[in-house]
Order: sequence, then structure tokens, then C-alpha cells
Amino acid sequence: MRPKNLTATVRQRRLGAELRRLRQQAELTTAQAGVLDGSSQPRISSIESGRYAVGADRVRALARSYSCTDEAYIDALTEMTGGRTRGWWEEYRGMLPPDTIDLAELEHHAVSMRASSVIHIPGLLQTRAHAHAVIGDVVPPFAPHEVEHRVSYRIKRQVVLYGENPTPLSVVIHEAALRMGFGGPEVTRAQLKHLLDVGELDHVTIKVVPFGAGTFPSSGASIHYMAGAVPALDTIQLDTDHGAAFLDAQPQLVKYRTVLDRMEACSLEPAKSRDLIRRVATDL
Repeated sequence: MRPKNLTATVRQRRLGAELRRLRQQAELTTAQAGVLDGSSQPRISSIESGRYAVGADRVRALARSYSCTDEAYIDALTEMTGGRTRGWWEEYRGMLPPDTIDLAELEHHAVSMRASSVIHIPGLLQTRAHAHAVIGDVVPPFAPHEVEHRVSYRIKRQVVLYGENPTPLSVVIHEAALRMGFGGPEVTRAQLKHLLDVGELDHVTIKVVPFGAGTFPSSGASIHYMAGAVPALDTIQLDTDHGAAFLDAQPQLVKYRTVLDRMEACSLEPAKSRDLIRRVATDL
């Protein structure tokens, strides 16, 4: 018997939510699904809440019971089965909030990523000094050891951009984020140089929205969009003052894909964006 997960990760809860959507589309109750699955209503509920580590064979059986014929989607769901991925981020469990840790697991499994930010440099592109300046100035303040844990975690997340199979990343940054000056001139210069260096990687695209672009959608929020194996399994992470918010409803995915497309349309092309970053660094 597979054990119940005491604390389901965002990825595990997402698998359960997708199975719930399939069941509801088939117009079946959890009791009826339990009969078809040869289990029980409580077991189906546990699977759908992410508390039960369901296997690939059961996911395929449930998909058949729910009359799902999208093989690519089913294959993607089976890749999400089992317990939580035991990656490097597990060393931070108990030190940082669960949703913060779950972000690294989602990034690890993403096939591509998009991000936008107006005030801050996206976490995947921050230098250690920049991250320290930002994290060290939150309200209420973190204890020194908490700051160090969060900074080291943020830097380790960047492993997805390097190695043999790096994850493609496309970022839109507003000129305001380049000029905020977090940590002072020296930290900012190093941060801007880092943007220029990372922007030279073939799989990383950095575009800047200049002040002259005027209004644009979602100007008050940072967006982190992680693409799944199929579009239906994409995930959005929004930064809020009370922590990370994860969105995965299809209307939300469509909305934020459109928002990011429109923000990219307002931004400069990568070469002109690099020129602007250099000018900002020179102005410091």
C-alpha cells in the first residue's frame, strides 16, 4: 500500500486537481469513481487532494474510467506520479515555507519558463548580493540566519539555467527594476553585468520595457510562468506580500499567457535591451 503524504507539494496537489477535473468532466461522484477504480470514495478523495502517492498505472486506469483520450496529457500526468521529487531543495524543508520550496520542484520539471517583473530583477537572474539586499529588507524582517537560508535557496534555484539540459527562460524586465539600486551602486553594477552575461546564453532571452513604453498589462505584479509537458499543465506563480500564490486554472493560464505576450510586445528586442542595460550601468 502506498503511504499517504503528510504534506502534499504543489506538484502533487496539481496532479490530484487534474484527476478531479477529469472526474468532474465525466460527471462522476467520488463514490462512483471509487467503484470504477475498485477502491473507495475516501481513497479517491485522498488522491485528488494529493495526500495519496498514486502510481502511473492507477492514473492511466482512472483516465480510462473518465473517458479521457488525450494520450499526451495522460502521459504528462503519469510523469507527475509517485512521491515528491527528492531534489536539492529538500535540504531546505523545515527552514523555509513549503510553497517556497515547491517552486524549485516546479522549475525542475518545467520544459520552459517565462517571467516578468517591474520593480525587482527575477529571482532566477539575481546575484547573491542583490538577493541579500532584497530579502534582507522585508517587513517584518527575517533573522540573519533566515536571510542566509533564503538567499542560498534563491541562488541554488538558478541551477535550472545551467548544465547539459538547461531550461529555456524568457524574461521581461521593466527599466524601473534596472534603476532601483538595491544594495547600492556597486551591487547594482554587478547585477546589471550579470544580466548582460546571462542574456548571452542561447536559451535565455532578456527584454526590457523602457519608461517610454507607457502603460502595459500587469504592471503591479511579478509573474513566473512555468510550462508543463502539455499546456494544460502549465503553472503560474505570483509574488505577493503574504507569500507565493500558485495558479493553474485554464482561464488563468490563458490570461497570463496573454499578459506576458502583451508585455513582450511593449519591450525592446534583446539587443536593444542590452544597450539599455549598459546605459543604466553607465549612469550609476
